[in-house]
Parts: sequence; C-alpha cells; structure tokens
Amino acid sequence: MRSILVIDDHPLVGDGISMMVKDMEDVSLAAVCKSGKEALAYLETHSPDFILLDINLPDIDGLELCVQIRKNHKQVKIIGLTSTNEAGIITQLLSNGANGYLLKNMEREELIQALNEVKQGKIFLSKAANQKILEQFQSVREAMQKFPMLTRREKEILVLLYEGHSGPAIADKLCLSPFTIETHRKNLMQKLEVNTTQQLLKVAREYKLV
Repeated sequence: MRSILVIDDHPLVGDGISMMVKDMEDVSLAAVCKSGKEALAYLETHSPDFILLDINLPDIDGLELCVQIRKNHKQVKIIGLTSTNEAGIITQLLSNGANGYLLKNMEREELIQALNEVKQGKIFLSKAANQKILEQFQSVREAMQKFPMLTRREKEILVLLYEGHSGPAIADKLCLSPFTIETHRKNLMQKLEVNTTQQLLKVAREYKLV
C-alpha cells in the first residue's frame, strides 16, 4: 500500500484527495498537515511514499520546504499541488527536488497518472503546467533567434570595454591594432542596434553579456 501525505492548509484539499484515493486499492491518504512545521514533525516518525505539497503555506514557503524535505528524505516522491501555474514557480520547485507538479483543479485520473509516473522515476507535469513550460521555452527560443550572435573576439572586447579599458589599451592588451578594435566596437554597436558605447554597455548588461 502506497501512502500519501498532503501538506496544505485548506481543509477542502485534504478532503478532495481523500475522496480521490478512496477507491484505489494500492493508495491511501496517510495524513494531512496544515503547515510546514507540522509536516516536518510528522516526517520525523513517518515515511510516506508520496507528498502532495502546496506552495503557499502559512509558516514556511513551499519551495523552501521542498528543499528541507528532500535533504532528509531522499526516497519520498514530492509533487507540487497548487493553484499557481507559473513557469518560474514550476521550474524552481523541480530544481528544489520535486518530482512533479499538479494543479488543484486536477481530475482523479491525472492524480493517478502522476503517482504512477513519479513512482517510475519520471517527472510529471499537469497538462496546464506543461503548457506553461513550453510557452517559456518558446519565448526564450524566439529571443535567442532575434538576438545577434557575437564572435569570441567581440565578446572579449565587449567585456574589456565594460571594465573601463580604452580602445588603445584594449589593442595593447590583445596585441591588435587600434583600428581593429575600433572596427569590432562599431560592429558590436551595429549588431546591438545602438549609437554610442554607453548604450552598447547598457544593452550588454540587460542581455547579461557582461
């Protein structure tokens, strides 16, 4: 029999999970903890197979709680259970050691699928959460496609400009002519669509190039 610990301060959530697993032959609801501290105390003496973890708890941030649980309970499968469907939250929770992400409006079949897949060592995302991740990936890919590719030398010169080196100083440091450095600087300005070195460095900071 596989056991589930629900960590959520809303009574209806625990009741809902209880109803969902009531007819499952191999799954049972072990306990419902309404706070992070209560959950940590429970885990000191119990070892559930699964944890359904809300992100918004009254005492401990769910993301941080996930880290604490994973540190001391390597084998338990942690699935985020929340109404928050944001790509940043989803990826952070997974980075903190979670095995999956469900939304509270899930259907019973989706819960069953999540439990089965994380048991097999897979990462499970609800359909809505998965869509958010795909949208984030698409936006990043589009940004990368729009962003001009810089050569290794251009990146090197850009960093030196950011550090405050003058054109002649950079030329001397890289054993290049001042004319070559100036050509690279103009190419950088053209690629990043700016008119001054100051604007060039500002855009470089925004794109985390320096």
